[in-house]
Amino acid sequence: MIAVTEGTLKLAGRLTMLTVPDLYAAGLQHLNHDNLLVDFSAVDAVDSAAVSMLLGWSRAAKAQQRSLQVVNLPDDLMSLANLYGVAQMLPQ
Repeated sequence: MIAVTEGTLKLAGRLTMLTVPDLYAAGLQHLNHDNLLVDFSAVDAVDSAAVSMLLGWSRAAKAQQRSLQVVNLPDDLMSLANLYGVAQMLPQ
């Protein structure tokens, strides 16, 4: 579900209420040490927990003066973020 290589977190599978808590904690651990690039290219499905996870990582990165970048965001995730009115708050 998560692979780490050279400052990149590659997420895979489903990002749902069942899987996000562990992924969130893993992402925070990496933000404690370095800037982070998160790749969503292997993500199959998302729910609102994935949006919450990204917002939490973004807050943590800002608080620690770290850079957080995301690539290959799924359309479903962006649709949810737009629905909740938080798309502009997601890291780019």
